[in-house]
Amino acid sequence: MDPSTVPLEFLKNNIMLVAVAGISGAMLVWPYLRRGTGGPWVSTLEATQMMNRDDALVLDVREPVEFSSGHLLGAKNVPLANLQARAGELDKYKSKPVIVNCTDGSRASKAATLLRASGFSNVVNLSGGFAGWQQAGLPVVK
Repeated sequence: MDPSTVPLEFLKNNIMLVAVAGISGAMLVWPYLRRGTGGPWVSTLEATQMMNRDDALVLDVREPVEFSSGHLLGAKNVPLANLQARAGELDKYKSKPVIVNCTDGSRASKAATLLRASGFSNVVNLSGGFAGWQQAGLPVVK
C-alpha cells in the first residue's frame, strides 16, 4: 500500500466516525461562536452590579405579552421588531450602560448590534437572557 493513500483509505473506511467527530467538534465550538456575535455578554451577577452601581438601563426586547408575564426590575420594553423605529426614545441612554435581554439571548444580540450601529457606546447582552435570570433565582416583576 502506498503511504500517501493511507489517510484517504482511512477516511473512506471510517466515514461515519469522521462525520461524528466533525459534528461533535462543531457543537462544542458553536456556543463560543454565538457568544461572539452581538458584542459582549455579562452574567447575571455582572448585570446586577451594573444596574446597582452604574444605573444601567435594562432593555427587554421581548414582545409585550412575554414582558407582561415577568421581567427584570426597572426594565424598559421595546420589542426587537420596533427597536429601530423607537431607538430615538432611548437617545438619553447613549452614554449609559445598556443591558439588553430577551428570553434566551438570541434577539438580544441582534438588538445590541442595532443599538451599537445607532451610536450606543456601552451595550451588553444578558447571558442566558430572562430564562438565565430566573434560573439564578433573581427577582422578577410580574
